[in-house]
Amino acid sequence: MDTDVLIRRARSQQLGDLLRRSAARLPDKTALAFRDTSDSFAELDAAVDRAANGLAASGVTKGDRVALFSHNSRAFVVLRFALARLGAVTTPINFMLNAEDFGYILDHSGASMLIAEDALCKIADAALAALGRELPKFFIPHSGTDAPDGWEPVSQILDHAETRAVWTDLGPDDPVQMMYTSGTESRPKGALLTSGALYSQYMSCIIDGDMTADAISLHCLPLFHCAQLDCFLSPDLYLGVTSILHDKVDPADMLAAVEAHGVTKLFCPPTVWIALLRHPDFDTRDLSSLNAGY
Repeated sequence: MDTDVLIRRARSQQLGDLLRRSAARLPDKTALAFRDTSDSFAELDAAVDRAANGLAASGVTKGDRVALFSHNSRAFVVLRFALARLGAVTTPINFMLNAEDFGYILDHSGASMLIAEDALCKIADAALAALGRELPKFFIPHSGTDAPDGWEPVSQILDHAETRAVWTDLGPDDPVQMMYTSGTESRPKGALLTSGALYSQYMSCIIDGDMTADAISLHCLPLFHCAQLDCFLSPDLYLGVTSILHDKVDPADMLAAVEAHGVTKLFCPPTVWIALLRHPDFDTRDLSSLNAGY
């Protein structure tokens, strides 16, 4: 490898480097817990490299837009960072959309690959049929629903045999993520986010939010939204925080998780805080570990 490239790689500060740096500092610390699966930072970093190789073998290259249409899951997190290591653009799409609205964003984004959870494959297929488009399609076995014909299991990507470390030479102004607005005033608009901009965002959140690496965070709001993904989960993985990931907002499950995991930090919009405060379990759960709410 060219000496200049080796130097840039050593100094690299990209979204795809985030987990690698945390794994180097804290290899054995728990990084992410989802359902019955728990990954240390070293294990999560290795899973991202494996998935990056799998995505590359499926034809994904720098600049490609890949749509993620799914509730929160371990696969979502792994794929998001794996795409960043390839210099591809992760495009999360709201899982509550109907086929028409989903199809608009899928088409507008210029997505060249679609990864959807099993229960959402029918909506995705209806959108593709209306658009008259075909894309490589992979399904995440999230809810146990049988995937329709024409979908490949995402395990082909996540469990790829190649495990080499993946790095793509990106500049700070190269895009790695496209988030869509809600479209309340007009059609949704795709906001391209660069690796450099995201790192600046994470540092701002860490400093202004008084975030520390000894926290245990609970993440329940959807990762297709930049609040949960880019104000909390990603800064936590950058810091070396242990993150507990839920696939949806459920007050009873959230209160139980705070007690079970000793959660110290939680982000919720006002409606969810109100639901937690009014839930009958609020007075019966041990919530004494919780010391930061956003």
